[in-house]
Amino acid sequence: MASFNDIIYKNIEVKTNDIEQVVARYPWWSAARLRLYRAKGANSDVATRLIATLHPMGAIARHDIDFTKLTTLSHDELIDKFLTLDNYRITAEEGEAEELSEAKFDDEDDIVSEELAEIYLNQGLYSQAIDTYRKLSLLNSEKSIYFAGLIAKIEEKLENK
Repeated sequence: MASFNDIIYKNIEVKTNDIEQVVARYPWWSAARLRLYRAKGANSDVATRLIATLHPMGAIARHDIDFTKLTTLSHDELIDKFLTLDNYRITAEEGEAEELSEAKFDDEDDIVSEELAEIYLNQGLYSQAIDTYRKLSLLNSEKSIYFAGLIAKIEEKLENK
């Protein structure tokens, strides 16, 4: 007689008599009854058919997996297959590409903010901080007095150095 694992869990040829002996010894073991049902089919007894149909794996047919078929593609081939399957590949549009390496900024396009001016102050770049505060005072007329006070403090610092 084959081992327990061979009889129940492996899909090898086993005599139905061997499976019936396991079921007789362990009538509560649903996996054994499922194996018996798969071996005998409709000729199984009522209890075996009932347990086999209620077993979670009862509805799933057992098939051996051929792992060589699963691993025949290389990693690059799998990625290419995935990308071309639903056209996920990103490609450049037709025409000439733009040269983005040389960004051109005018003085008018400078980005100014209070945070930038504070960074200039913390780095000791007082003239850039003053220029930034002057631009901010032109942009925000309601805060121009505040910015004028900050500019005066920075200029005092520069004079005391």
